[in-house]
Amino acid sequence: MAIDATQPYDDSNIFAAILRGEIPNKTVYEDEFALAFHDINPQAPLHILVIPKGAYVSWDDFSARADAEEIAGFVRAIGHVARTHDLVAPGYRLLANIGANGGQEVPHLHVHLFGGKRMGPMLMQR
Repeated sequence: MAIDATQPYDDSNIFAAILRGEIPNKTVYEDEFALAFHDINPQAPLHILVIPKGAYVSWDDFSARADAEEIAGFVRAIGHVARTHDLVAPGYRLLANIGANGGQEVPHLHVHLFGGKRMGPMLMQR
């Protein structure tokens, strides 16, 4: 079910529980700003989720409330994951679903990193 990205942060969401260590994950990278782990339902040969450690619902929330260090740290974490998985040269896709119309299902900002195969054109449902 898609969520409303304008609602306040709900700390009972699955990513908040993962950050608290209540739900195990296959971590590929972690620093003070972000956690990256394998998606449990991969949609590509490599499908990693990167989440900020702060309580942010969406890109809008993150860009409005996070400080410059958090924003830079999150973006750098995404780049680090792509580089350490040798995705830069062949290419990869980043996807962030925001709000109900964007198909966001978890009310915690997250980026999907897809790689390991040619992704093809973006698909749009009309």
